[in-house]
Amino acid sequence: MRPADRLFRIIQLLRASGKAMTAREIAERMEVAPRTIYRDMEHLMASGAPIDGERGVGYLLREAFDAPPLTFTFEQLEAIAFGARAVQMLGDRRLAQAAREAIDKIGHGLPPDHAKRLREVPLRAFRSAMQPDPPRLLGEIRQAIATRRKLQLTYESLAELTSERTIWPLGLSVFGHNWLLTAWCELRHDFRDFRVDRIASLKIEREQYEPTPERSFDAYLARM
Repeated sequence: MRPADRLFRIIQLLRASGKAMTAREIAERMEVAPRTIYRDMEHLMASGAPIDGERGVGYLLREAFDAPPLTFTFEQLEAIAFGARAVQMLGDRRLAQAAREAIDKIGHGLPPDHAKRLREVPLRAFRSAMQPDPPRLLGEIRQAIATRRKLQLTYESLAELTSERTIWPLGLSVFGHNWLLTAWCELRHDFRDFRVDRIASLKIEREQYEPTPERSFDAYLARM
């Protein structure tokens, strides 16, 4: 187990216990040696974690503590940072802005060394020179999915055929630079995938839809 993971689990264990625990008790639950717990407790207390106690007596976590700095391991921070950077490259403008704001919020709640790690993760996502900008309708489609509102759209297929559809927008997926909208199509009475860049126009209807077990994004994925 990584040291950062163990520290987080110790905090969770003390919180769940609600009473003082000795290093031996903690060590038995964590399946490590008591001397490891002594070192971990010294590290936590030196880092500012509100833990009362000492060797040979026991350790108690003060009730008001909620340890956000220990919520993430370094590897989890790397995943968050890389994911946010990929969103900024692939998503629409509002989604990219949300990703930047999320990283800033997370960084403000971390201790300095964790925040520095979040900012300086050596993982990057880039858009190639040949890759087009995100589709202009991506933000509106995300809004329709979030509010469960039907979409009326004009769609131009790869075969240059134009059709009018009323759909239930269920989910979005990205393959390379192509965004696909998965929906329940009222015209075909079945699932359909629409390339977002082939949608000529759309209108968000006031009418909402209610996904069912048979007409949901999970049902589509299960079929696939």
